[in-house]
Amino acid sequence: MKIERVTLRQISMPLVHFFETSFGRTTERHMVLVEVHGEGATGWGEVTAGENPFYNEEWTESAWLILRDYVAPRVVGRTVEGPEDIAPLSAHIRGHNMARGGLEAAVWDLAARLEGVPLWKKIGGGPLQGKPREIPCGVSLGIHDTVDALLARIERELADGYQRIKLKIKPGWDIDVVRRVRERFPGIKLSVDANSAYTLADADHLRRLDEFYLMMIEQPLSHDEIIDHAALQAKLATPICLDECIRTAHHAEQAVKLRACGIINIKLGRVGGFAESKRVHDAAQAAGIPVWCGGMLEAGIGRAHNIALAALPNFVLPGDVSASKRYWKRDIIQPAVEVTPQGTIELRDEPGFGYALDLDFIRSITVREESIG
Repeated sequence: MKIERVTLRQISMPLVHFFETSFGRTTERHMVLVEVHGEGATGWGEVTAGENPFYNEEWTESAWLILRDYVAPRVVGRTVEGPEDIAPLSAHIRGHNMARGGLEAAVWDLAARLEGVPLWKKIGGGPLQGKPREIPCGVSLGIHDTVDALLARIERELADGYQRIKLKIKPGWDIDVVRRVRERFPGIKLSVDANSAYTLADADHLRRLDEFYLMMIEQPLSHDEIIDHAALQAKLATPICLDECIRTAHHAEQAVKLRACGIINIKLGRVGGFAESKRVHDAAQAAGIPVWCGGMLEAGIGRAHNIALAALPNFVLPGDVSASKRYWKRDIIQPAVEVTPQGTIELRDEPGFGYALDLDFIRSITVREESIG
């Protein structure tokens, strides 16, 4: 498979509702789309970096520059046996997993299209592994202006069938908020996500969350900290789920050895694409650690890639992959991603990531475009 050209597009899309975490509030997403051309076909990827370097060190502008000046030039013109060969071509670039992963995911999509198979099958997931033809879905709810507004939002999400509710928390918006949610919804699957808002000195405070029988507390401590998470996990009954600090399969193995978590969140961009995602998945599965697919406010391409990823066998917990309409008035794929009344998304059999591109809409929201090759 020869990679002949890479086209970058930056698009701008307003969110239906603002999304607030401990990092701040997001009202509009600026994303980089990666189109890879080869063998008479194209594959598409989406860079999941945010507009600012708050989740990690990457952001939209850095992703554009890294892709244009470093990653794409190392891939264009190369002939590879398969998509597994793409990540090593830029592995000597320190960090920038989201930029590198956006292109790598596009090549996986291209390979699946050339073979005429769905992406979930190409990566080895879905019914081939004895899983159903659908994935379980949860929702991630940002910090709201009031607890009453949050409770009303949860009511709507449960009515739509979502199987798990995740709440963003931070100091000052945690214990009392979770208590009110649990009192109102005593039987739901509930988890919280701190996005590194606490330190080990907050252990006694975080232990108060044990009374709410949560599925997990996601990434309570620093984005690059595994050892302190191990110390905190020893003090908690609630499983810790690691997110930001798991960037490689080796990190997952370290976390397992240190007993730093009971669950791992895998984000395609954070670990640099499908090949490393599969290695993290396999390392967790070997250790008996369940995984689930995290979200980064993706548009349709990234959302479709997450669906494919979540078809791997150890994705046994409801992830953050939800319906397009929760975020976008109009998505960049057709049809938009929909969730069944049972809170699942069905796998599609179309080649590649399984959805058609709304190219006219993509052109209308493109801020800039550039080709390499």
